Amino acid sequence: MFLPNTTAGYRLPLDPRDEQTLGIAAAEEVERYLAFREDHAVTPLVALPGLAREIGVGAIHVKDEGHRLGLGSFKALGGAYAVIRLVLEQARRNLGRDVDMSELHSEEVRAVARGMTVACATDGNHGRSVAQGAELVGARAAIFVHAGVSDERVAAIARFGAEMIRVEGTYDDSVREAARIAEAKGWIIVSDTSWPGYERIPGLVMQGYTTLIREALTQMPEPPTHVFVQSGVGGIAATVAGHLAIALGERRPVFTVADPARAACLFETARAGHPVTVAHGEPTVMAMLECYEPSLVAWRVLSRAADAFMTVEETEATAVMNRLARPVAGDPAIVAGESGGVGLAAAIKAATDPAIRAALAIGQGSRIFVVNTEGATDPGKYEEITGLPPAAVAAKNRQGAMA
Repeated sequence: MFLPNTTAGYRLPLDPRDEQTLGIAAAEEVERYLAFREDHAVTPLVALPGLAREIGVGAIHVKDEGHRLGLGSFKALGGAYAVIRLVLEQARRNLGRDVDMSELHSEEVRAVARGMTVACATDGNHGRSVAQGAELVGARAAIFVHAGVSDERVAAIARFGAEMIRVEGTYDDSVREAARIAEAKGWIIVSDTSWPGYERIPGLVMQGYTTLIREALTQMPEPPTHVFVQSGVGGIAATVAGHLAIALGERRPVFTVADPARAACLFETARAGHPVTVAHGEPTVMAMLECYEPSLVAWRVLSRAADAFMTVEETEATAVMNRLARPVAGDPAIVAGESGGVGLAAAIKAATDPAIRAALAIGQGSRIFVVNTEGATDPGKYEEITGLPPAAVAAKNRQGAMA
């Protein structure tokens, strides 16, 4: 399904709160934080000229977040950043003085962190980032996972020393349970979704994501004309759309949000013109996007900065995983998890459907930008879908790069 944005605030300036959260100065602060991360490296921007020719566009660039900070997902940028910001703020209050990022590993700051417990609900990737951030500073972490999160994803979070708490039901059920228990125990919720009265910390999480679009704008030979980004609660889509609107102004690209058809909370929110919760039905293979209620902050941004909303079917998501693992001649192989290639799936769908292509003004010279939001964060599932071990696809990518 395809839906142009017809909300009342469409193409108006961002809310001042969101301009501050996603603006240039905030993004520069995130980059300064990353300079203190030993495992930080700019992730690759991959060109797919073969696929671009096939679907009749000028260029396709994929920002490959499967390489981000050892966690294999863009979410590595958000949760850990928010945790560290919160620890530094608490240290400032406790010590009664300014505390700089350079003091992060000092005994004074670590003593403050040891008295803090951060908590969140997760489908897998956000929880890993929060747990890693807590481990980096010596804080405790409690991570809530719903019934659909695989044991492999749970183990990947637990290796950072987090307490794992299983919750019956969906992701949204785990969000509510995490908030309830955290309030009772005095823990700090570090969520990537927002609700009435809880916006600042999800804003910090989104702020962490600005790095990937800042890097991409530097890496691309020209700014994109069209961007397709997948959404769960909407944080990554809102960050990319909002930062592009601020950084490029009138030159900003046509921006399309891609939802799983089975968990299309942002698509239905756009249709209604206000936040809605969609019914929980059959689970989607796009596990990291299986959310049924949008983030209020994300919707506030997307209602103004997104041009259109689309849904992606199960078969389209798995087809793009296989397409990236076995690429068009001349293109490199890319390891994309079940949710990672959804933006590209939407771009292919849009470019090859005459009605959508016309509605988005996609042409032979269009420059498409997408984000591979995750690599094989569940290697067993990846191999089940593609028939290939992720290591073999990664090796094919390296061989292509050397050729």
